Amino acid sequence: MTMIENVSKHSATSLADGASIRPAQAGDAGAVAALYLAVRRLEMAYAPLQHSDAEVQQWLRDVLIPAGNCWLLVNRQGDLLGLISVSVDVGGRAWIDQLYLSADSRGRGLGSALLWHALGLLPRPVLLYTFEPNVGAQRFYERHGFALVARGDGRGNEEGCPDLLMQLG
Repeated sequence: MTMIENVSKHSATSLADGASIRPAQAGDAGAVAALYLAVRRLEMAYAPLQHSDAEVQQWLRDVLIPAGNCWLLVNRQGDLLGLISVSVDVGGRAWIDQLYLSADSRGRGLGSALLWHALGLLPRPVLLYTFEPNVGAQRFYERHGFALVARGDGRGNEEGCPDLLMQLG
């Protein structure tokens, strides 16, 4: 069992404001898809999805969640506020693959809690991509110690949107 697989089996982590971070389960796929699609549409119009809603839902249900490296941030009532997924590639490099937070959950330290949770699971260095127009995400990651490693012109992602490779450690 890899480090990430072992940790993903752990129970929820409680946060000060009553929210918690827990591993994603198969039954969460609908809520995860709704959050993912809403954030992508409302806040990332510069990088339109290249897949239908049904394809995104299938990927989340059949690939991302079963991989066991996806954690959800939920409030006391169990409503989904955010998600983060991580991986370690065949070369041993650690990645933050997805980090999405609902708009009304921002500015309360919840995104930071998700990120720190994931960073506690991963070896260093940790890499991630963010779209270049997503200045808010770039600033968020810089505040948490990530630095720009390289700029891409969009040919390396399916959206065709310029991106930034960032690294911590």
